[in-house]
Amino acid sequence: MKTILPWFVAIVLLVSGLILFSQNRRAEAELADLRPQSEQLKKFQAEKEELKRVEGQLDELARLRKDNEELHRLRNEVRQLRELQKQQAAGAAQPNQTRAGRPAGVAGDTQQLQQQLQQLAAENERLRAQNSAFQQSRAVESQVTACINNLRILEGAKEQWALENRKTVGTVVNAVDVQPYLRGGIIPTCPAGGVYSFNSVGVPAACNLPGHAVPQQ
Repeated sequence: MKTILPWFVAIVLLVSGLILFSQNRRAEAELADLRPQSEQLKKFQAEKEELKRVEGQLDELARLRKDNEELHRLRNEVRQLRELQKQQAAGAAQPNQTRAGRPAGVAGDTQQLQQQLQQLAAENERLRAQNSAFQQSRAVESQVTACINNLRILEGAKEQWALENRKTVGTVVNAVDVQPYLRGGIIPTCPAGGVYSFNSVGVPAACNLPGHAVPQQ
């Protein structure tokens, strides 16, 4: 009995080792099968976000074109009124005999046109300020969108690193860990000068600038 027991234990250990080896090989095979699917899913998500961004830019471009058309129309009206005002001013410089033959309502019409001219000039300035504010807002929004895409890329690299290295939630992650899983080994940077935090597994990567965060699903 004492002779058989060591052999029995050895056989059990051998079988257990073979089972573990088989499970590891199966897990590696499953991981290899999942990796292309994960890459494809990330590609689809990136394309979806890009389409949303392009649609937003097209809407903004259409609104900007409409504002520019209105601005051009107002400028033409201002130019026409200025020319009319010059003509009336030139007419007012003629001798009194010529001015005496004018209708009595010309002076009132001139004053009304001047008021319209002032209103159009004020509207012109308002549209210019609105256009400038829109351009600034668009630039800020573009930076936020680019930063969010960078955070998604960092989080995808973290997930892939954790999956391949069997890291659990709460494991600390640093730049050295995720760098091999980034395209070209280059860690993206915030276009607005923000600082990225990789955070641990299970905690999304973050930027320290307000508003630079991946929307919660």
